Amino acid sequence: MPRSKIQNEKVKDERREQILSGALSLFASKGLSATRISDISAKTGMSQGLVYHYFPSKEAIFVKLISDALEKMNEAAMNLEQMEIPAEMKVRLVVKGLLEGLIHSPATSDYYFLMTQTALSESFPAEARELIRRENDVKYQIMTRIFGQGQVEGTVKKTPARELATILFSLVNGLALNKAYYREHFILPDLKPVLGIFLVKP
Repeated sequence: MPRSKIQNEKVKDERREQILSGALSLFASKGLSATRISDISAKTGMSQGLVYHYFPSKEAIFVKLISDALEKMNEAAMNLEQMEIPAEMKVRLVVKGLLEGLIHSPATSDYYFLMTQTALSESFPAEARELIRRENDVKYQIMTRIFGQGQVEGTVKKTPARELATILFSLVNGLALNKAYYREHFILPDLKPVLGIFLVKP
């Protein structure tokens, strides 16, 4: 029996995600320039023709990965800001979520690694660099507002709110790069001292 339209779309989505997942791992370990479509084909168990059916080039895959990562990060930040809870709780949630994501989501450190490389080197696709330039500051702006509200509420330390946002994402980015290097030997810091950077009472 032929597949329905819904089933076909599901298969397409699954294959696309499989390609993206395999490519992410390869880009993080080998680099964009050293990764070939044939490597992605071997990693995913798909033919090269099928990979090309979904993406015209490895650069297109790379740009999609960067786009998806930025979209997910910004969406999560916007959802957090809209929650009707005190700013202190939002800070606790975001710090806990970002740190635990490094452990429970193996791809997280790879995403941070690629985004850092892309932002710093002109050897990566211009479209990916432009995406980072345009979208990366959204989460900083949101966390600046959350930290600012927490300072009004008296629960967040009086360090300038934008500086706190910079510290937060610099810390997470550094830990992600540390995990990308140490892999299974990576040690996640305890939550309380990290919260102590931001909260009056961690």
